[in-house]
Amino acid sequence: MDSEIKLRKAEIEDRNIIWNILQQAIERRRQDGSTQWQQGYPNMDTVESDIAKGFGYVMTVDGEIAVYAALIMNDEPAYSTIEGEWLSNGEFVVVHRVAVDEKFAGQGMVKKLFDHIEEFTRSNGIQSVKVDTNYDNIAMLKILEGKGYSYCGEVFLSGGMRKAFEKIII
Repeated sequence: MDSEIKLRKAEIEDRNIIWNILQQAIERRRQDGSTQWQQGYPNMDTVESDIAKGFGYVMTVDGEIAVYAALIMNDEPAYSTIEGEWLSNGEFVVVHRVAVDEKFAGQGMVKKLFDHIEEFTRSNGIQSVKVDTNYDNIAMLKILEGKGYSYCGEVFLSGGMRKAFEKIII
């Protein structure tokens, strides 16, 4: 039987579950030897701010939160300066803070998340999805390549250089 997978806005009641998922992801990044997310960001304030601003989204599997991501419309100041060039200058969705619950790790959840994000982008008439990741986040780099995202250059974010990608949706 197929699971029911949905993307919805996070609610303040979800914050402890989201924070737990982010803590798992922070620890996985540390174990992988990454510097990403190792300086106290993201934290509970980040989660609460995302939810309050309407940026926080959860992907649920049969009603259970499996993945967290922040989706921000047309607003990432760091993206205005890129060492390289974006594919487009139109409206875009920024994807930040992607984290998967350990229970759902290894099940292709982030690929499914990007399917939902692309559908969300398309249904809102938005031109593209932009995302950045740490140079050593091999799993995310493979996912972005597999989903057809184009490497556009580097952006300076959260105290370091990040690889920046974009995919034209419409």
